[in-house]
This record gives sequence, C-alpha cells and structure tokens, in this order.
Amino acid sequence: MIAEPSTRAERPPEGTELEELLASHSRLQQQVAALELGLRKGEARRRAMLHIIGDLNEANKRLANQRKAMLHILGDYEKDRSRLAGQTERLDNSRRALLHILQDFHESNLRLENSRKAMIHIMGDLRETTAEMQRREQELRDKQEQLVQAGKLATLGELTTGVAHELNNPLNNIGLFVGNAIDLIELGSGDREHILRDLQKATQQVRKATEIISHLRTFGRAAPVSREPVSVNQVIQRALSLVQEQLRLREIALRLDLCPEEPTVIGNPIQLEQVFINLLTNARDAMADSPRRAIEVCCALTPPMVQVTFGDTGPGIPAGLEQRIFDPFFTTKEVGAGTGLGLSITYGIVREHGGTITVESRPGEGATFLIRLPLAGDEALQPPT
Repeated sequence: MIAEPSTRAERPPEGTELEELLASHSRLQQQVAALELGLRKGEARRRAMLHIIGDLNEANKRLANQRKAMLHILGDYEKDRSRLAGQTERLDNSRRALLHILQDFHESNLRLENSRKAMIHIMGDLRETTAEMQRREQELRDKQEQLVQAGKLATLGELTTGVAHELNNPLNNIGLFVGNAIDLIELGSGDREHILRDLQKATQQVRKATEIISHLRTFGRAAPVSREPVSVNQVIQRALSLVQEQLRLREIALRLDLCPEEPTVIGNPIQLEQVFINLLTNARDAMADSPRRAIEVCCALTPPMVQVTFGDTGPGIPAGLEQRIFDPFFTTKEVGAGTGLGLSITYGIVREHGGTITVESRPGEGATFLIRLPLAGDEALQPPT
C-alpha cells in the first residue's frame, strides 16, 4: 500500500512555544546544575562520613584500650584495697601500742621529774666541784711556774762562775782601753785617732757586757705563757753562750752541728733555752770523772718534726733508770749535788710544746738525750731532703 503524501507540511514553532522550550531548557540546565551540586555535596558527605567512620573506629580502639586499662586499674585497686585493709589493721594495733607507750611515757615523765630534781642538786654539787678543781688547777699551774722559775734560778746560780768570767773580760778590756785614752790625754798626745780608737773599743766592750747582762735578765725573769715562732738554732746558740765558759773551764770539748735549714717551732724561747741549758749542765756534771770529756749537740730536720740531740761521753745512765730520771726530785747525784728538778722540768716543758724527749744510754759510753719538736707552719708539710 502506497502511503499518501502528507497533506500538511511541518510548520516552524511559533514564538510562544519557543519561549517555553527555552524556559524548559533553562530549567533543565538549572536542574542539571542542582543535581551536579547535590552530587558534589553527596560526595563530600560521603567522604566526611568515611572520615567519621575512621575516627569512630579509632575511638573504638582507644575505648577498648581504655577498657583494658580500666580492668588493670580495677585489679590494682582491689590489691590496694586489700593492702589498705591490712595496713588499717596494723594501724589499729599501732594505735593501741601507742596508747600503752603514752601511758608508760607519762609514768616516765613522773620519774624524769624526780630525776631532774636530783640532777639539779647534782649539777649544783658539780659546779662547786668544778670551781674547786679550777682553783686547784690554777694553783697547780702557779706552783709549776714557780717550780720552773726556781729551776731556772738554780741553773743561773750554777752558771755564776762562768758568767762572772765572761763579764770580767770585757770589764778588764774597758779599763785597759779607757786607761790608755786617759794616759794619752794627760801626756798631751795629739794622736786624736788613737784616743778615739781606744774609746771605740771600750764602747764595744761595754756593749758586749750589756748583751751578757741583758741575756741573763731575759733568761732569769718569769717566762710568759705566750707562744711565738722560734728559731731552734738561735735558741741553741743562746744556751751555749751561757754555758760555754763553764765547758771551757772544765776542759769539755764541744761539737756543734746546727741545721742549715733554720727550722722554726711555735713555742716560748726562754723555756726552750732552759731545756737546752738543763741538758748541757747535766752532761757537764755527768763527765766530772770521765777521762774523755766531750759534748755533741746536733740538730736535724725530719718533717714534720725537728730533732735536737745532746750526747756526752760520761758513764751513762744505770740500767732500769731510763724513765725514772724524768721523775721530780729523782737524781743520781750525791746528796746536796742536785735537786732532781732539772730533767723533770725539761720533760714538762717539752710536752707543753707538743714534743717528746727520750734518752739512749750505753753503760760506760755516755748518754744521748733526743728531743723532737713539731715544726711551725709550712715547714711541717715539706718532705725530708
């Protein structure tokens, strides 16, 4: 069957329909844009949801870990509660024990009050006893000082002959030099230089005699209790200056070996000089009947001490008396020949200076007294050379 041609040709759309189509197309574009926007928002929500789900999973994991930690905490809490119960029981026992202790303490306080009253009486008696002891100690110190002074004066008395001879020499020389000057002046001699020379020599002899007298006065006066740096060599030389004339008159040879280092100790120079003089006079008297008479004085530095020895060639000390010779009033001399105070005083002075004194004796070969004194200041720290 053959179709019939269309009798109605297509007509272009009219204006109203076109506007509707354009409006519809515009709405469709807006809806498409809204759909695309909705899709983008949906995608963003989906991604946000994925993050939220991830965070939720992490939170679940942390919550699971916290739950496990809480279980451990609850277990520890149960253990702590058990321990606390035990501690509470022990605390209750301690409380009861403390009540007993407080009761005993109250009773002890009552006893202590009685003891305190008794102690007050005892302290009063102790103060009185202490005051009495201090008074007696002061009396003892005064008597010891008097004893030392008496020993010093006794030593001076023994040295009178030698000192008088030492003073006699400068006095004779003074008379000689002054007499020469007077003779020259009376003769009208114009030798002015000769006269001045004689007078100057006389002045030197006066100075020498003055030094001897000053030394005797210094040694004879009561020694002060103060301590000061003292040169051991100088004290030895001053002691020898008082006894050397005695040694010369008795034909006693002297060998002196001083320390080249000039050691210094903290002490009293007058008391130390008395120690050395006592030892020298003891050695002098010990050799009265010896065929060979010699004294050897040596000084050696052995930090932290200085060592001074006095050796003689006398008969020595009888066996068994090495310690007794330092006792007061003990003497091996004949009656009336000694007081027995020299070595006792020497021992006390050395001990007061922080030192020691010992004796070594060889029967028939003499005796050696050894004194050790602590060095002063930095000298005590130096090693021996």
